[in-house]
Formats: sequence, structure tokens, C-alpha cells
Amino acid sequence: MFRLSRFSIVAIVAGMLLASSPALADETADLAAIKAQLNTLQHDYGAKIRALESRLAKAEADAKAARAAAADASKSASTAQATAQTATITADQSTAALQQAIADNAPPPPPPASNNSFNPGIAAVLNGMYVASSHDPKNSQIRGFATGDEAGLPLRGFSLGESEVSLAANIDPFLSGFLDFSMKDDNSLSVEEAYIQTKDLPYGLSLKAGRFLSGIGYLNERHSHDWSFSDAALPYRAFLNSQYGDDGLQVRWLAPTDQFLEFGAEVFRGDAYPAAGAAHTGQGTVTAFVHTGNDINESSSYLAALSYLHSRADGRDTIAGNSAYPFTGNDDLGIASFVYKWAPGGNPTVQNLTLSSELFYGREHGLFDSIAFSQERFGWYAQGVYQFMPQWSFGLRYADLGSSNPGAALLGSPLDDLGHAPRAETALLEYDTSEFGRMRMQYTHDESDLKPNDTLMFQYTVIYGPHGAHRY
Repeated sequence: MFRLSRFSIVAIVAGMLLASSPALADETADLAAIKAQLNTLQHDYGAKIRALESRLAKAEADAKAARAAAADASKSASTAQATAQTATITADQSTAALQQAIADNAPPPPPPASNNSFNPGIAAVLNGMYVASSHDPKNSQIRGFATGDEAGLPLRGFSLGESEVSLAANIDPFLSGFLDFSMKDDNSLSVEEAYIQTKDLPYGLSLKAGRFLSGIGYLNERHSHDWSFSDAALPYRAFLNSQYGDDGLQVRWLAPTDQFLEFGAEVFRGDAYPAAGAAHTGQGTVTAFVHTGNDINESSSYLAALSYLHSRADGRDTIAGNSAYPFTGNDDLGIASFVYKWAPGGNPTVQNLTLSSELFYGREHGLFDSIAFSQERFGWYAQGVYQFMPQWSFGLRYADLGSSNPGAALLGSPLDDLGHAPRAETALLEYDTSEFGRMRMQYTHDESDLKPNDTLMFQYTVIYGPHGAHRY
């Protein structure tokens, strides 16, 4: 039997392997490449997974830390708020206790500062004029009226007008004082006003005592340098001798309403026209008035007033020519006033308009030149002043008077109007250098007397030193 030796078998196997070696070598190389690629993918994805896991762990740790910090901050804020509230309550209690201690031991409040520290505020008004007129006004009269000594027209030529020096000061927390000296064309010096006035009284009350201009009417309380025209309107000249002021006492009450509403009453000695002789033991004149007003809109407003004056005259003289006519009796006068003001947007610096009118009605009865009589008198005026551009204004005014027949016994006397109705028309042009300086040219055609008088007036008014605000 044929038997293969071990050597033979090995040789046969080796031959077979050598015969198949190219295919086997190729397969082995492919397997190695696939295995290498798997190893590469496994390494890459493992690194990415480990990176994502690391980021996730870090994010979870950060979120946990943030929640813990927020909780700590909320707890701290609650603690701080409670502490602040406690501190505020404690501070308020301490402040209240300190304020009460100061109030219990505080000295009386010092007096408010005056216009010029401890000295009175001193102001001066210069009011020079030049007047040219067609007839000498010295002997002119207002027909049908028994007038006073200052009811005439301004004198011809150059004059000082009515210049003033005033002193004003706060006296203490409760009182203020005012003193005004007036200088006339004849170089005489007189006390126009000298009074004390209360401050900060309760319930809207105020008191004034001394010599002062009455609160009746619209223009009466204003000094002449504050008039819209260079002279008084014709009814003021006829009924009040241009302006009524006397020694007396005034009380005012301002109502606590949104609408401006003020009531006033006065009692005067009774020495000034239309009174005379200080009748009724030095209480010869009494007055009463009410003022009301409000804004219409942002550009316009109004003021209305009713006034009443009752006076007693004992031996009041009316000078007409070379004759004096004494009057003893009673005078009653009522005045209705209305004022309208307009300024665009409430700013009057560029443009503004002021319209005003007053109606006068009065009655005198008693003995005129020892003859019993009773006479009714009436008058009115209307005026408007328009500032059409900064510093420049023009104005117009018309006035009219009338009186009833005093009786046959007084024909030809000053109370007889001789069939004439007094009236006057006025126009002006004004230039203001500032609120303290004014130049004015005014023309008036006056027919208060039988013979008309045409008057051209040039006026300057300057104010220096502290002075009060202008009235409405």
C-alpha cells in the first residue's frame, strides 16, 4: 500500500497554498483596510461623544450654580428690604421727634426781608409834561357840575406834572407800611398816601388804615403815573375831583372760590371832595365795592366791579370865575366797571389789548349857595389801548356827562349846564423804553365847557427804585 510520508503531505499543502496565494493576499488586505476604517470611525465618534458629554455636564453644573445664586440673591433682597423698611420707620420717628422738639423750642419767626434789607424801599416817579392848548384852561368849567379844585385840564407849557417819592417796607410778619409824597406843579409837597396794611390774616381778610386812595371804581386806586392816559377821564374829574382819597379804614374779604370774588368796605374822615368838613364826628364818607373776574381762555380775561360812595359835605366850595358857591348836603354815587384784557397765549410782551368802560350815576341834594336843590348826574367813558408791537401802543377814549335841571333858582350857576352836554375825545401814541420808562403824545378835543379846547400833550414818565406790581 502506497503511503504518503509526512514530508510529502507538507509539500502538497505548501504547493496548494502557493497556488492560491494571490487571492488570499488580496482578501487579507481588504479586511485590514475595513478594520482600520472601523477603528478610525470608532475613535472619531468616541471623541465627539466624550466632548458632548463634557459640555452637557458643564451646562448642568452652570445651571445649578445659577439657580443657587438666584435663590441667595432673592433671600438677600428680602432681608435688605425688611432692613430698609425698619430703618425708614425708625428714621421717620426720629425726624418727627426732632421736628417736634424744634417747634416746641423755636423762637418767633423773623420778619420777612423788606425791599431793601432793613431799610425801606425808596422809589421815585418823574412825570414831566409839555401842554399846548387852543384856550387857557385856568378858568374852564365842567358845565352842570359843582367840581373840586383838581377837576380842570393840565396847565399850558412845561410842568413837573405829578411826580412822586414813595417809601415801602415790611414792618414785621403781620404789617407792611407805605408812604407816598406827591409834588405838584406849584412846587407844593403833600402826602398822597400813608398807611399800614395787614399781612396773612386768616379767612381771606385784609385791613388798611391811614390815608389812601379808595378802592371804588377801576382807575381810582391807581396812581396817575399808572393811568393808561395822561389825564383822568372826564367822569373822574367831574364826580371825584380826578381821584378820591382820604384818611380812613378799609376792610377787604377775598372769597375762597375759583372765581375771583372780593368784597370791600371803607369809612373815611370826610375831608376830601365830594365830602368836606369831616361830618358825622370825622366819619363823613362810607363806601362799599365788589370785584369779580376770571380767565375767559388762555389769551383773555375780564374784571367787573360795582362800587358805591356816600358822603356828607359841610361848607364845600365850588370856585367858578371869581365866585365861590358853598354846598352843604349829601352826595351818593354808584359806579359800574368792566375791563377786558387780551394777549396772545397770555404773553403781553409783544401784543396786548385792554378795553375798559365805567358808568357813573350820582345824586346830590342839600343847600347850594343857600338854595335848596336836588340834582341827578350821570356820565360814562370807554377806552382802549392796543400795543401793536413791542414798545409801541396807541389808544382811544371817549367820555360823556349829563345832569338834570337844578331848578329855576340856580339858573346861571355852575349847576346849570346851559343846554350843553360835556364830552371829550382823546387819542394817544406811546413808546415805552422799558417797563420803567415811557414817552407819550396825547391829543384831546375837550367840550366840557361851552368853548371847546384842543390840547396836545407830551409826557415822559420814568420810575426808579423798587415799586409794586401794576394792578390788573
